[in-house]
Amino acid sequence: MQRLIVLLIVVALGWYGYSKYQSHVPRAGASLNEPRVNEAVASRNARTEALATTAFRCDGRTYCSQMTSCAEAMYFLKNCPDVKMDGDNNGIPCERQWCK
Repeated sequence: MQRLIVLLIVVALGWYGYSKYQSHVPRAGASLNEPRVNEAVASRNARTEALATTAFRCDGRTYCSQMTSCAEAMYFLKNCPDVKMDGDNNGIPCERQWCK
């Protein structure tokens, strides 16, 4: 009988700990840094948008390897059709090459 009570207490504590752990684990597709990244991108967009509208133009380039800066990649992603620079569709292009 005493072993059963101890077992029930251990199971209850395990279940409680697991439920607390799950409430702090990010869901699939979510990132712990997502709010920070989105704020940084918004700030970067605001600073470069005026420059980008005069410095860049859609000229058929579609890949990150064809870009020369994050600002250029952001312009192409926002304004040009059929670009292939945001594989995870999070609004940040060329994360490996330019927009880290």
